[in-house]
Amino acid sequence: MSGPVLRIAIPSPLYRTFDYAPPPDTDISALQPGIRVRVPFGRRSVVGFLLELGHDTPLDPAALRPAQAVLDTEPILPADVLALLRWAQGYYHHPPGDVFAAALPTLLRQGEPAALPQPPLLWRITTAGHAARTQAAPALRRAPAQFLLLDHLAAYPDGAAAEDSLRPVVRDSAATLRALHAKGWVERTAPTVIPSLAAPPSSIPAPVLNEAQTAAVAAIVAQLDRFGVFLLEGVTGSGKTEVYLRLIEAVLAQGRQALALVPEIGLTPQLLARFRERLPGPLAVLHSGLSDRERLHAWLSARSGVARVVVGTRSAVFAPLPTPGIIIVDEEHDLSFKQQDGFRYHARDLAIIRAQRLGIPVVLGSATPALESLHNARRGRYRALRLPERVGGGRTPSIELLDVRRQPLIEGLSPPLLERMRAHLAREEQVLLFLNRRGFAPVLFCHECGWLSQCRHCDARMTLHLRQRRLLCHHCGDSRPIDITCPTCGSVDLRAIGQGTERLETALQQEFPTVGIARLDRDSTRRRGSLETLLTDIHNGQRRLLIGTQMLAKGHHFPEVTLVGIVDADQGLYGIDFRSSERMAQLILQVAGRAGRADKPGVVIIQTHHPDHPLLRLLATQGYPAFAAAALDERQAAALPPFAHQALLRAESADPERAMAFLQAARALAEPLAAGLELLGPAPAPMERRAGRYRAHLLLQAVRRQDLHDFLEIWTVQLRKKPLDRHIRWSLDVDPMELY
Repeated sequence: MSGPVLRIAIPSPLYRTFDYAPPPDTDISALQPGIRVRVPFGRRSVVGFLLELGHDTPLDPAALRPAQAVLDTEPILPADVLALLRWAQGYYHHPPGDVFAAALPTLLRQGEPAALPQPPLLWRITTAGHAARTQAAPALRRAPAQFLLLDHLAAYPDGAAAEDSLRPVVRDSAATLRALHAKGWVERTAPTVIPSLAAPPSSIPAPVLNEAQTAAVAAIVAQLDRFGVFLLEGVTGSGKTEVYLRLIEAVLAQGRQALALVPEIGLTPQLLARFRERLPGPLAVLHSGLSDRERLHAWLSARSGVARVVVGTRSAVFAPLPTPGIIIVDEEHDLSFKQQDGFRYHARDLAIIRAQRLGIPVVLGSATPALESLHNARRGRYRALRLPERVGGGRTPSIELLDVRRQPLIEGLSPPLLERMRAHLAREEQVLLFLNRRGFAPVLFCHECGWLSQCRHCDARMTLHLRQRRLLCHHCGDSRPIDITCPTCGSVDLRAIGQGTERLETALQQEFPTVGIARLDRDSTRRRGSLETLLTDIHNGQRRLLIGTQMLAKGHHFPEVTLVGIVDADQGLYGIDFRSSERMAQLILQVAGRAGRADKPGVVIIQTHHPDHPLLRLLATQGYPAFAAAALDERQAAALPPFAHQALLRAESADPERAMAFLQAARALAEPLAAGLELLGPAPAPMERRAGRYRAHLLLQAVRRQDLHDFLEIWTVQLRKKPLDRHIRWSLDVDPMELY
């Protein structure tokens, strides 16, 4: 056809773009790939991405539906992010509409304007106004509204406040402000930066770097003008954050922006506090704990360049930066960087690809790097930088394995651990207990008939949450009230089996009634601001006994913690996933790293029924580098990642036979194409039933990454051509991190 065709990516599970005619009376020359377009899609109106402006279509040109509206005058994402998304769509073999939608905040996906709102004008008290408050105070008493407003404005930083915030102060704030303005006591002013992003001027002097920190900063700063991957391996408390700050300062001095990725929202408060103390100018934060409006505001601030530093969780890897200078991935080993549903990308890996395309350095920081990253450093693909010592006089804690066999356990705590806790608390020190299981108890059990609190929708037990008086499934979210009698036999002899953080907290309140206790898990920090409040109490010494899940284990600085107790180290020793031991080692050492971070020595006590387990002994005696070297040797012998590359085809259905039948047919399609590949399965997932659906998977593995992707390119096309069974949902996970 002679007219232009808009090729639009629409958020949907379909592996294709859709052709539309331009809206009537549209200036075709203004259309560019990367703009948003509102289009009719079935009976709905949706927002899609313009990927290409073409001139031919396999459809009847006359039948093309016109787009309804062009929403942007320029691409909403910078060219490097558009290129990254195109690459990711091909690498992860995922529908293009979903991939491009993942890069945008919710409100932009719904069609909101991509422009920062104009900041409200502020009213500010003048020098004359300050003088009037003191010199003319008696006269002002006769105009109480004016006196109240002046007093209110004087309490604000710079004596300035938005007019909306003044309305509750006096009845007719507008008239009062006009009267004060006429006297020259207040004036209008526009904020120079968006108030919510403003940072106070730095007043904290930078600490002196040690030799290892100095070398790391110098090595990376020397390469700010080109791409390189730096693996910053530093023991906990070694000052990785200070290295990040020096690098960001160097980038800001060049007039460029910095992007820092963290794995969880829970890590952001302390990191942000450090960043705001030291870095000049506005800082944007991107994570799922923000409202849609706050997230849009921060995203647009990054896009406009107003925010010079962007800190965010996984999806912030797509943050638009007009002048990027460095990308930092903190706790690079963390599983949270891998999206586990929908578009299953790995933010760390995409950060490396993005940095490579931009020609800027990327820093991967961790005390316990992923085995994949250590392998790449061994091969010379990454440059390894080590921070072997703690800063500020802190000493690496000693690690003790405590054999709890034949020990009488009190809610999971052995007498020797309780005795050590008493000694440390008596010295006014802090104690941290780690248990990676929230709730009161993992299961409710009937002593009469053996009934267990099984989830109705999953092959899993429901966890008892005593304070909420409910049983909750931590897999599908199902919830039901606790019955006082057994639903099977009517007995009242229901017993809570096992330990959770809530139960541990209750037991310790009885054991240590005068000690303030802080429980940090997803339940106790659900409300906005609750995490910050708990952390403040901990740092003020109001809470000296800390209990938590992995939320407590990572990134936090607790200088008064001198004893760490790992309540149950055996959970991760015998997992079905080949990465189980790696994750357990990382978690143990991350938790251990909370002890002895100041001038007081730290001790870590690991309770275990398997004190002779080689992993635990290696960690306790030689640390993570020795464990990682042994684990890499095992992986190489077994031809497992990082010495092989995997993809996992998942299928789920309300009927278990349908899921398996689909995967068996998929394997039959794969076998003629799979030269050089290993096909494993299909098999039911370890938790076969979840949220009422039965799950199974087929694992594909190749020694060469290119062989795997060449195969996937052909095979996924064949899978999509299969007659669609509406009872089946299937997805492909490239580089899976969990085989669940």
